Amino acid sequence: MSATPPVARAPGRPHGGRGASSTTLEITGLEVALDADAGLVKAIDGLTLAITRGETFALVGESGCGKSMTALALMRLLPENGRVVGGSIALEGQDLLALPEAGMRAVRGGRIGMIFQEPGTSLNPVIKVGAQIIEAIETHTPLRGQASRAKAIEWLGRVGIPEPALRIDEYPFRLSGGQKQRVMIAMTLASEPDFLIADEPTTALDVTIQAQILELLKDLQREQGMGLLLITHDLAVVSRMADRVALMYAGQIIEVAEAADFFAAPRHPYARLLLHALPDAGRRGESLAAIRGSVPPLWLRFDGCRFEPRCDRAFGPCPTTLPALTRLDATRSVRCLLYTELATPEALAIQGVPALTAPAPAAPPAFTDIPSGAPLLQVENLAVRFPIRRGLLQRTTGVFSAVDGVSFDVAAGKTLALVGESGCGKTTTGKAIVQLLRGAAIIEGSARLAGQDLFSLDGEALRAARRGIQIIFQDPFASLNPRMRVLAILEEGLLALRPEMGAGERRARIDELVEQVGLRRDSLDRFPHEFSGGQRQRIAIARALAVQPRLIVCDEPTSALDVSVQAQILNLLGQLQRDLGLSLLFITHNIGVVEYLADDIVVMQRGRVEEQGPTSEVLAHPQSAYTRTLLDAVPRMTVG
Repeated sequence: MSATPPVARAPGRPHGGRGASSTTLEITGLEVALDADAGLVKAIDGLTLAITRGETFALVGESGCGKSMTALALMRLLPENGRVVGGSIALEGQDLLALPEAGMRAVRGGRIGMIFQEPGTSLNPVIKVGAQIIEAIETHTPLRGQASRAKAIEWLGRVGIPEPALRIDEYPFRLSGGQKQRVMIAMTLASEPDFLIADEPTTALDVTIQAQILELLKDLQREQGMGLLLITHDLAVVSRMADRVALMYAGQIIEVAEAADFFAAPRHPYARLLLHALPDAGRRGESLAAIRGSVPPLWLRFDGCRFEPRCDRAFGPCPTTLPALTRLDATRSVRCLLYTELATPEALAIQGVPALTAPAPAAPPAFTDIPSGAPLLQVENLAVRFPIRRGLLQRTTGVFSAVDGVSFDVAAGKTLALVGESGCGKTTTGKAIVQLLRGAAIIEGSARLAGQDLFSLDGEALRAARRGIQIIFQDPFASLNPRMRVLAILEEGLLALRPEMGAGERRARIDELVEQVGLRRDSLDRFPHEFSGGQRQRIAIARALAVQPRLIVCDEPTSALDVSVQAQILNLLGQLQRDLGLSLLFITHNIGVVEYLADDIVVMQRGRVEEQGPTSEVLAHPQSAYTRTLLDAVPRMTVG
């Protein structure tokens, strides 16, 4: 075996569009450093890969491993404290790192486009979405005026925005999270780039729109020979889309392989654990293979394998020997000492992947006033209508019905999944139940928590009820106060809703929460902007768990999480259900999570309930044509 890795390249395929089929985006020995309070952080360490037009190359790994930083380095959009300290980036032989900024602007958005992970922070909130798309079109194509507006409307329709001719004049805040992501995709694809960097492009999308976007990207590749660097934690999407896969960990690539080979027989211990952490119906009732610990901080000096503290197959030299990326064959490389001459017979004899789970949390006394299986939350004929205001004086000219007559029960100790496409009313339903729409919407019907109507409560009674019901929001960046450190964010709810707790008890609870959701203790002194999207979502989950609620409304709580952390969170929620009789209203588009976690399911369409019942029955024998369409759009994968 050689220590020289093969170039991470897929076989060339014929394609049209601009440029020749040999056009390649090459990264060689890339090193990116960040100046931080703790010292110099090596965010990317010696990364080498090549992407050819017409291929899809997937970059996967846990939050904080360097995937998004790789994308930002390619686009020369590193934060102010970041810089490239080694290596090269070349587009068709042209060194992008040597270009002046004026020259890079012609490449950025024109020849290389990028879809960012968080559309809420990427779209200008005071400019209509159409104007933002038109700006991109007129910057990178010859189209102007009505022609560019028509092109923008066309792209909004192609990415699944309903009534695009009307929505083009909307502001971003009037769109759902999934719709904002579609706008971002339309803005990026409208200039028809040679290469597209897609950083979690379908994270916020429901399965039908996800399928539509993925098919659109594949069509564009056929039409234009567009190269795609797909950054995602959704391994089912990777198995469906990718030609090749590179797995990153702590700033390094640790496995490169053809996608089919990677899923059939992963070689690195980290890769094997990731694939066994995926939730599905077959693992229902079991603990998922959540990988212990977390990604190490990159300001450390590494003397051995970076994955060794979390590895189930570590042996003698692993803590003290730096592994190289070792070539196994013409298309596969692995950074692991098991594939070198240092591997002992005992290490090679280890078989199987044990289910490593996070430590079970110390639980407070379980709720006993409602028997398990009896209704804890009863929602009857819930209707939510938003006033439509127009004109200088913002007079009400009508109402928009977001939720229309929705009824369901969430049983004590059980999980009910609320599924449906973006804009169908799922999140509005959850926010109305938690009393976050008072004054902003007209709410009718009832929502009873343990027999108490939440809609009739005010003042101290409402505050007391909120100890029993919490919410985890879909967008962690928007839901965390950017001016507060993590310690203050987690302590805020305890101070407001659990005033009987002393300072020492609060700190012990916070330390426990941080460990439960897979964050380091030193995270408590940092601000939200210092974390990746997945890490911010872990903070939001810890905040919701802090006051030990009876019911949690989970609005896509794992959509921003990588696979292993998703497994940790699902294991944690399952443990909390067993210990506390905790109930979950789980809003999601991840059918794998629904199969694994949910006892019952409600399918929504256009503000109404389309179908509901036990999860096993609805998914196995859907009665509604809409439910069948949703299930048909779900990407599936087979773990080897």
